[in-house]
Amino acid sequence: MELSILDIGIFFAFFVVAIGTSLYKSRKEETGEDFFLASRGLHWPLIGLSLIAANISTEHFVGMSGQGAGISGFAVASYEWMAAITLVIVAIFFLPKFLKSGIYTIPEYLEYRYNAAARAIMAFYTVLIYVFVTIAAVVYSGALTLNTIFDMKLIHAVWLIGGIAALYTTWGGLKAVAWADLFQGSALIIGGAITLVLSFNAVGGVGNFFENNSEKLHMILPSDHSVIPWTALVLGLWIPNFYYWGLNQYITQRTLAAQSLKQGQIGILFAAGLKLTIPFIIIFPGIMAAQLYKDQLTVTSDAAYPLLIKNLIPVGIRGFIFAAISGAVISSLASMLNSASTIFTMDLYKRHFKKNTSQKTLVTVGRIMTMVFVVIGCLIAPQLGADRFKGIFNFIQEFQGFISPGILAAFVFGLIIAKTPPAAGVTALLLNVPIYGFLLKFFNEIAFLNRMAITFGILLAVMAIITVISPLTKPKEMPVRKDFDMKPAPSIIGLGTAIIIITLVLYIIFW
Repeated sequence: MELSILDIGIFFAFFVVAIGTSLYKSRKEETGEDFFLASRGLHWPLIGLSLIAANISTEHFVGMSGQGAGISGFAVASYEWMAAITLVIVAIFFLPKFLKSGIYTIPEYLEYRYNAAARAIMAFYTVLIYVFVTIAAVVYSGALTLNTIFDMKLIHAVWLIGGIAALYTTWGGLKAVAWADLFQGSALIIGGAITLVLSFNAVGGVGNFFENNSEKLHMILPSDHSVIPWTALVLGLWIPNFYYWGLNQYITQRTLAAQSLKQGQIGILFAAGLKLTIPFIIIFPGIMAAQLYKDQLTVTSDAAYPLLIKNLIPVGIRGFIFAAISGAVISSLASMLNSASTIFTMDLYKRHFKKNTSQKTLVTVGRIMTMVFVVIGCLIAPQLGADRFKGIFNFIQEFQGFISPGILAAFVFGLIIAKTPPAAGVTALLLNVPIYGFLLKFFNEIAFLNRMAITFGILLAVMAIITVISPLTKPKEMPVRKDFDMKPAPSIIGLGTAIIIITLVLYIIFW
């Protein structure tokens, strides 16, 4: 698809404004708290839109839309709608504990709850997954989209995306990321809505769409479905959801940077409300792409959304859509880079290599590692198109299974059972990899969400046994920030309940 002079102008104008604003707003980042946690001063609109911008990427525009066009249909919307419920729980129960303790990173919380070994293990696992899986996958999926829609060479697109994200992330840390997300998060929602309207028009209207795709519009799939069986909704899908939205550093980092508990909670609920709309602007178009371009999706359904944009978006709007899609992947990549460098700097470098380092050195290390991580991700990204990965969305979710059940088990069990000893938390983190790896190798026919559920169940059982044998005699005390506004949002319970009810109604409608 060719871009007109107007399209190119709109594209560059968008990024000049977005990145220029982010660089200006983050020009005074000097300490570790400034660089990694935006001086702990984020308000709810920035938090909410930044959560969405960090989350929605070409993993969604390529992977999730492709799943909608392929064997999963609208059932893949469960990732979004269950996330809305998860966010409500995170806002009410998780966030107060994290903000009250004043932590920089999620692994840091494990040291307070268990010991230094638990923190180091989670930090090491997280950095590995970020750099070799999620960062590389987001770069690849973004580059694939630009390659498909705009005929840009894959390798050029890889380095363009990596370079832009590294530019403002290295400069201003989380504050730069959050301000860029304000523009990029808004653009991807508006761009998705434009594509949705044009797609409905192409298939002959809303009624025609529902009539011709009724078999793809069910949320509940058979128990033997290879990707999202209904059994996975009972437990399996909750594991990556709670890990991702409650314990995943690159998502939670902007909530840890909230100015107050109230601002953090409202920001999270704002994001939860936006999550309810995402399936309509991403999965619906994917299903329509399968209806319109079935013959062009015989090799992989990952090209569904890019084909839709390539064929439907008129001159004059292409530049904005180009900016929205590029912004989606760049914002997610920037968040991952910032969080990976935060964990490396605060949980590994400062904790194990140079404990008494200066604030200036911490910022320097964070910037250097941001550049290192983006280079590694860009080198790996072009390799991810191989058939053995079974699509980019599946690749990301599958590999998360090596860490998310163990991290979630350690957190949840430790939060509920006060006498859980450090050995139980460390064992859960260490056993996750061999247990999930065994299931992946010998029981590959089981849907990966169910393999996660099995792993999670085994780890909880092991932690329970260790706790019964050797319980803590005295529960550990968490640190408390005395200078932080811990007043909850006054309407948090009512707003959260409303979001949960709306989500359940949507499930009933698309049962």
